[in-house]
Amino acid sequence: MSARVRALAARTRWYWREATGEAAYDRYVAHARAHDPDAPVLSRRAFERRRTDAREADPREGFRCC
Repeated sequence: MSARVRALAARTRWYWREATGEAAYDRYVAHARAHDPDAPVLSRRAFERRRTDAREADPREGFRCC
């Protein structure tokens, strides 16, 4: 695989993870470890649950029926 193809694949992967919110957990873990390395970190499932609950509680997000 050429360097150009690898670079394009890396950029595409980064964009996809940012657009879908997949990278949010990685940012959370990095932030938590940087600010308090001894504090427990939420599991991905617990993190996503909190994130979903917060999004649904915010009236600016609009009505979610399903």
